[in-house]
Amino acid sequence: MKLIAGLGNPGKQYEHTRHNVGFDVVDELSSQLAIPLNQSKLKGLYGMGSVNGEKVLLLKPLTYMNLSGESIRAVMDYYKIELDDLLVVYDDLDLPAGKIRLRQKGSPGGHNGIKSIVAHLGTQQFNRIRIGIDRPQGGMSVPDFVLGRFHQEEMPFIEQAVKKSAEACEAWLKKPFLQVMNDYNQ
Repeated sequence: MKLIAGLGNPGKQYEHTRHNVGFDVVDELSSQLAIPLNQSKLKGLYGMGSVNGEKVLLLKPLTYMNLSGESIRAVMDYYKIELDDLLVVYDDLDLPAGKIRLRQKGSPGGHNGIKSIVAHLGTQQFNRIRIGIDRPQGGMSVPDFVLGRFHQEEMPFIEQAVKKSAEACEAWLKKPFLQVMNDYNQ
Protein backbone atom coordinates (compact mmCIF):
# COMPACT_ATOMS: atom_id res chain seq x y z
CA MET A 1 0.00 0.00 0.00
CA LYS A 2 1.23 3.50 -0.87
CA LEU A 3 0.56 6.49 1.39
CA ILE A 4 0.39 10.01 -0.02
CA ALA A 5 0.16 12.59 2.77
CA GLY A 6 -0.46 16.26 2.07
CA LEU A 7 0.36 18.64 4.91
CA GLY A 8 -1.81 21.52 6.08
CA ASN A 9 -4.04 22.80 8.86
CA PRO A 10 -7.68 21.72 9.34
CA GLY A 11 -10.45 24.28 9.34
CA LYS A 12 -12.17 26.66 6.92
CA GLN A 13 -9.94 29.61 7.90
CA TYR A 14 -6.86 27.75 6.59
CA GLU A 15 -8.28 26.51 3.28
CA HIS A 16 -6.14 27.44 0.27
CA THR A 17 -3.51 29.23 2.36
CA ARG A 18 0.18 28.89 1.51
CA HIS A 19 0.69 26.38 4.33
CA ASN A 20 -2.16 24.19 3.01
CA VAL A 21 -0.88 23.57 -0.50
CA GLY A 22 -0.22 19.92 0.49
CA PHE A 23 -3.93 19.52 1.36
CA ASP A 24 -4.76 21.05 -2.05
CA VAL A 25 -2.70 18.34 -3.81
CA VAL A 26 -4.46 15.55 -1.86
CA ASP A 27 -7.83 17.10 -2.76
CA GLU A 28 -6.77 17.16 -6.44
CA LEU A 29 -5.70 13.49 -6.24
CA SER A 30 -8.93 12.55 -4.47
CA SER A 31 -10.87 14.04 -7.37
CA GLN A 32 -8.66 12.64 -10.17
CA LEU A 33 -8.39 9.13 -8.73
CA ALA A 34 -12.00 8.98 -7.47
CA ILE A 35 -10.80 8.22 -3.93
CA PRO A 36 -13.13 10.10 -1.56
CA LEU A 37 -11.63 11.34 1.71
CA ASN A 38 -14.36 9.77 3.81
CA GLN A 39 -12.65 8.25 6.85
CA SER A 40 -11.71 10.21 9.94
CA LYS A 41 -9.52 8.39 12.44
CA LEU A 42 -5.85 7.98 13.32
CA LYS A 43 -5.73 11.79 13.70
CA GLY A 44 -6.43 12.30 10.00
CA LEU A 45 -8.94 12.51 7.19
CA TYR A 46 -8.27 9.88 4.56
CA GLY A 47 -9.54 7.71 1.79
CA MET A 48 -8.42 4.42 0.27
CA GLY A 49 -8.65 3.13 -3.23
CA SER A 50 -6.87 1.16 -5.88
CA VAL A 51 -4.93 2.50 -8.86
CA ASN A 52 -3.60 0.00 -11.42
CA GLY A 53 -3.87 -2.76 -8.82
CA GLU A 54 -1.89 -0.74 -6.24
CA LYS A 55 -3.64 0.09 -2.96
CA VAL A 56 -3.43 3.83 -2.30
CA LEU A 57 -4.21 5.80 0.85
CA LEU A 58 -4.60 9.59 0.59
CA LEU A 59 -4.15 11.40 3.93
CA LYS A 60 -4.69 14.89 5.31
CA PRO A 61 -3.41 14.91 8.93
CA LEU A 62 -5.87 16.77 11.19
CA THR A 63 -3.34 17.41 13.96
CA TYR A 64 -2.40 20.88 12.69
CA MET A 65 0.84 21.25 10.77
CA ASN A 66 3.27 21.13 13.71
CA LEU A 67 2.08 17.66 14.78
CA SER A 68 1.70 16.06 11.32
CA GLY A 69 4.03 13.21 12.25
CA GLU A 70 1.53 11.89 14.81
CA SER A 71 -1.08 11.09 12.16
CA ILE A 72 1.40 9.83 9.55
CA ARG A 73 3.06 7.48 12.08
CA ALA A 74 -0.35 6.22 13.31
CA VAL A 75 -1.53 5.48 9.74
CA MET A 76 1.76 3.80 8.80
CA ASP A 77 1.68 1.61 11.91
CA TYR A 78 -2.01 0.70 11.56
CA TYR A 79 -1.76 -0.22 7.86
CA LYS A 80 1.82 -1.59 8.08
CA ILE A 81 3.10 0.86 5.42
CA GLU A 82 6.83 0.79 4.72
CA LEU A 83 8.91 3.98 4.67
CA ASP A 84 9.58 3.57 0.91
CA ASP A 85 5.81 3.62 0.33
CA LEU A 86 5.35 7.09 1.88
CA LEU A 87 5.20 10.34 -0.11
CA VAL A 88 4.74 13.67 1.72
CA VAL A 89 3.61 16.83 -0.10
CA TYR A 90 4.14 20.22 1.55
CA ASP A 91 4.89 23.92 1.13
CA ASP A 92 8.44 25.33 0.98
CA LEU A 93 9.48 28.93 1.68
CA ASP A 94 12.83 28.41 -0.04
CA LEU A 95 11.38 27.79 -3.50
CA PRO A 96 9.77 30.43 -5.72
CA ALA A 97 5.95 30.31 -5.79
CA GLY A 98 4.79 27.46 -8.00
CA LYS A 99 8.14 25.66 -8.37
CA ILE A 100 8.17 22.01 -7.29
CA ARG A 101 11.09 19.90 -6.10
CA LEU A 102 11.07 16.14 -5.46
CA ARG A 103 13.55 14.63 -3.00
CA GLN A 104 14.12 11.30 -1.28
CA LYS A 105 15.59 12.74 1.92
CA GLY A 106 16.62 15.96 3.56
CA SER A 107 16.52 18.04 6.70
CA PRO A 108 13.31 19.78 7.79
CA GLY A 109 14.88 23.16 6.97
CA GLY A 110 12.75 24.94 9.59
CA HIS A 111 9.46 23.36 8.45
CA ASN A 112 7.66 22.29 11.64
CA GLY A 113 5.47 19.72 9.89
CA ILE A 114 8.55 17.97 8.51
CA LYS A 115 10.30 18.24 11.90
CA SER A 116 7.34 16.38 13.42
CA ILE A 117 7.44 13.67 10.74
CA VAL A 118 11.22 13.20 11.17
CA ALA A 119 10.75 12.95 14.96
CA HIS A 120 7.97 10.36 14.65
CA LEU A 121 9.61 8.29 11.89
CA GLY A 122 13.14 8.54 13.31
CA THR A 123 14.61 9.36 9.89
CA GLN A 124 14.91 12.13 7.30
CA GLN A 125 14.84 9.54 4.53
CA PHE A 126 11.37 9.61 2.99
CA ASN A 127 9.99 10.68 -0.38
CA ARG A 128 8.68 14.22 -0.61
CA ILE A 129 7.36 16.84 -2.98
CA ARG A 130 8.06 20.42 -1.95
CA ILE A 131 5.91 23.17 -3.48
CA GLY A 132 7.37 26.67 -3.52
CA ILE A 133 5.38 29.38 -1.77
CA ASP A 134 8.13 32.03 -1.79
CA ARG A 135 9.35 34.10 1.19
CA PRO A 136 7.58 36.99 2.88
CA GLN A 137 8.48 40.49 1.70
CA GLY A 138 8.58 43.81 3.49
CA GLY A 139 9.09 42.55 7.04
CA MET A 140 6.00 40.31 7.19
CA SER A 141 6.40 37.53 9.75
CA VAL A 142 6.77 33.96 8.50
CA PRO A 143 3.69 32.69 10.44
CA ASP A 144 1.48 35.46 9.03
CA PHE A 145 2.85 34.79 5.55
CA VAL A 146 2.36 31.00 5.50
CA LEU A 147 -1.15 31.30 6.96
CA GLY A 148 -2.07 33.90 4.33
CA ARG A 149 -3.51 33.36 0.87
CA PHE A 150 -1.65 33.57 -2.41
CA HIS A 151 -1.68 36.84 -4.33
CA GLN A 152 -3.79 36.89 -7.52
CA GLU A 153 -0.69 36.99 -9.76
CA GLU A 154 0.70 33.84 -8.07
CA MET A 155 -2.46 31.76 -8.53
CA PRO A 156 -1.75 30.44 -12.06
CA PHE A 157 1.67 29.20 -10.90
CA ILE A 158 0.24 27.59 -7.76
CA GLU A 159 -2.63 25.92 -9.62
CA GLN A 160 -0.12 24.52 -12.12
CA ALA A 161 2.16 23.33 -9.28
CA VAL A 162 -0.77 21.56 -7.56
CA LYS A 163 -1.69 19.78 -10.83
CA LYS A 164 1.94 18.89 -11.60
CA SER A 165 2.48 17.59 -8.05
CA ALA A 166 -0.66 15.44 -8.33
CA GLU A 167 0.66 14.08 -11.67
CA ALA A 168 4.00 13.26 -10.01
CA CYS A 169 2.14 11.42 -7.22
CA GLU A 170 0.24 9.41 -9.83
CA ALA A 171 3.47 8.66 -11.72
CA TRP A 172 4.95 7.30 -8.46
CA LEU A 173 2.17 4.72 -8.35
CA LYS A 174 3.65 3.24 -11.55
CA LYS A 175 7.39 4.02 -11.41
CA PRO A 176 10.23 4.16 -8.87
CA PHE A 177 10.46 7.51 -7.08
CA LEU A 178 13.97 8.16 -8.46
CA GLN A 179 12.58 8.00 -12.01
CA VAL A 180 9.68 10.31 -11.04
CA MET A 181 12.23 12.74 -9.56
CA ASN A 182 14.14 12.80 -12.84
CA ASP A 183 10.92 13.37 -14.79
CA TYR A 184 9.41 16.10 -12.60
CA ASN A 185 12.21 18.14 -11.04
CA GLN A 186 12.15 21.53 -12.78
